[in-house]
Amino acid sequence: MKRGLTIFFLCLLCQCIDAQEYYIRGEVRDVAGNPLQNVQIRQSSTGLLFRSGSWGSFGFSSRIQPDSLLFSLEGYRTELVLSKGVEFLRVTLRPLPAGARQPEQTRLASRTSNMSREEHKKWFTGEETYTTLLENKWVRAATYPTTGLSLNVDQASYSNIRRFLSRGTYVPTDAVRIEEMLNYFSAPYKAPGDSSVFAVDTRLSPCPWNWENQLLQIDLSAKKLNLDSLPSTHLVFLIDISASMDMPNRLPLLQSGFRMLISNLREKDSVSIVVYGGLTTVLVRALSGCEKDSLTKVINGLVPGGATPGESGIRLAYQVAKQHFIEGGNNRVILATDGDFNVGSKTETELDELISIQRQSGIYLTCLGVGMGNYKDSKIQLLAEKGNGNFAYLDQEKEAERVLMKEFTQTLYAVADDVYMNLTFDPGYIKTYRLIGFDNKVGALLDSLSQIEGGEIGSGHTVTALFEIEPTSLLRDKRTPSSELDSIASLAIQYRLPGDSLLQQIQFKVPLYFAYTEQELKQSQFRAALAQFGMLLKGSAYVSKSSWNELLQLGEQVVNPADPFQVEWIELVKKARELYDKKKKRSWKRLHL
Repeated sequence: MKRGLTIFFLCLLCQCIDAQEYYIRGEVRDVAGNPLQNVQIRQSSTGLLFRSGSWGSFGFSSRIQPDSLLFSLEGYRTELVLSKGVEFLRVTLRPLPAGARQPEQTRLASRTSNMSREEHKKWFTGEETYTTLLENKWVRAATYPTTGLSLNVDQASYSNIRRFLSRGTYVPTDAVRIEEMLNYFSAPYKAPGDSSVFAVDTRLSPCPWNWENQLLQIDLSAKKLNLDSLPSTHLVFLIDISASMDMPNRLPLLQSGFRMLISNLREKDSVSIVVYGGLTTVLVRALSGCEKDSLTKVINGLVPGGATPGESGIRLAYQVAKQHFIEGGNNRVILATDGDFNVGSKTETELDELISIQRQSGIYLTCLGVGMGNYKDSKIQLLAEKGNGNFAYLDQEKEAERVLMKEFTQTLYAVADDVYMNLTFDPGYIKTYRLIGFDNKVGALLDSLSQIEGGEIGSGHTVTALFEIEPTSLLRDKRTPSSELDSIASLAIQYRLPGDSLLQQIQFKVPLYFAYTEQELKQSQFRAALAQFGMLLKGSAYVSKSSWNELLQLGEQVVNPADPFQVEWIELVKKARELYDKKKKRSWKRLHL
């Protein structure tokens, strides 16, 4: 008996020892002592990939000691370091010899469908989570002339960034998704032809952070639906009323937004209301849009409390949506939550499986994120991506009004599904290219068999894709076209009409020659400034030679003073400059003490 107990306790002790976690922390610099950001750090024991921050710092846990770490950065020698888990690691990367070649890049593909959720790592800030992204690198056009990317209309990143900066807080690197920042601001709209779903506008303009390169801007404009002939709509409001929503910027903010949405409803529209918290239940079933007072009364009566059974809420909402499905109509679930699921399926892998089953149902999903501190951006983004829908973050009542009132048709009425673009560059004109934004999930660049998941685009929306290109001497010296057929690239837009399984395709040419008005150039440079803003927030190595002052100077020159959102953006740039320049000065002082 005693021997058995001894063995039991020894096993228990071994388990406790095995479960022990060590915290690896340190910094990585060059031989001159300058911090290196975005250094890739692969942990041998887990295979996980981490990155150094803006000032070269890093930190993550390990269950074994010693653990080996592989440090790599383009232009530098790869270093293998052994960590013992107790000392502060100071890693130095040495530059590659002149003329040394970097390993060849694999092809570029964004938002791949066949990657496991374990490859979509998370970035934590407090209790908030963000999917870890890797900035797209330079790709040789001669080796990989074609790139593909999913097009979507998500805008959540910008309002989330605004939330951090307005509170005087640094923005988490992986909260910055540049394509969503570009989507937030209206691009010049080019109306498609009578029988077309899309129109394409392309522009070449100077690259403000590297004047030797150029920026290729591609704007895809979707047709506008006739407001008088919009199909009947059934909306299922799926509202998180758990205890975590009991804050002014959570449930009360959502209640305000839903009241605005209800005011836009027509008689032929209908609404169901499903809530989850202490219990998961249906409060309203398919009530007509003319019953605005009754719907508003239910919204006003919501009281937070209980756990967060998000899985059961999602299942019930889709069940209700299917029961009241309108053939040929607009069927959509609107999920409003902070994403902090704690009952039932709650991991991202489980949610992926749950929502992917519903993708083919003909029911769209709109996700509205709220809150701070425990906000789960990575989960809400996943649900929108896999649920054939879109994603917005509501940081204030003004944002709720913009999303649910002013952009009502763009947000809720899709004109095309599974939209993605293939772009093929002419190596005679383009030496290398780099996609800005649409950053890859961890592992996507290594997934050479990836299938790209397309996104949903709503009525009258314009989506922007931005490439930094290194021109060949042929393009740099070209002043006038030798032929109207000359082009630097060709692009194909593939999509499906809502409710249709047929894949359709349209093709365009990117012309060699561009002529601009002063106003058009300002519009292009404003979008360049937005991209530069995002890269500075991320601490990107691609803008290491530019500064916040340079960005502010450019922004003030190209911003439209009549656009309140652009004016607000200038104020955010000023706040970011003050915040991040102070951080840089503090770091410099520490180095020279």
